[in-house]
Amino acid sequence: MVEQVTTAAIEAVQAAGIAHEVTRDGKVSSLEEAAAARGIEPRDLIKTLVVRVSDDQYVFVLVPGDRQFAWPKVRALLGTNRLSMPDAATAREVTGYERGTITPFGSQRALPVYADEHLRGRRISLGGGAHGVGLTVGGDDVIAHFDATVADLSE
Repeated sequence: MVEQVTTAAIEAVQAAGIAHEVTRDGKVSSLEEAAAARGIEPRDLIKTLVVRVSDDQYVFVLVPGDRQFAWPKVRALLGTNRLSMPDAATAREVTGYERGTITPFGSQRALPVYADEHLRGRRISLGGGAHGVGLTVGGDDVIAHFDATVADLSE
């Protein structure tokens, strides 16, 4: 049985008044298994990436589970030649979450959110702030809540 934990992410989505479902899928070994446990398709299991734009400037990039983050597209959108992924310790320091649990909901720092266009009009699941915990929400609700920039960010 998966522990019924509450997280900053769950509290943040509740406080925002966004319709959501909390799933606790326990230990899964693949993206497909996690999607099945949450009752969604793999493309609707969203990867939340923390991307470093400059020394102390970070953004969230939301990409469908069945697609790859497209560095050239994101660099062009942000108007920079150089982006990087912070190490696990830095990502945790910036967001308050461990890798594999990261979500813009309840992040320690409010970061700009960039959402792949494939999130529009879909029911999606994001990290819920703890391992094995997911937040299933409307993609359009996430985009609106974070005033996310929507663009083609994946391939």
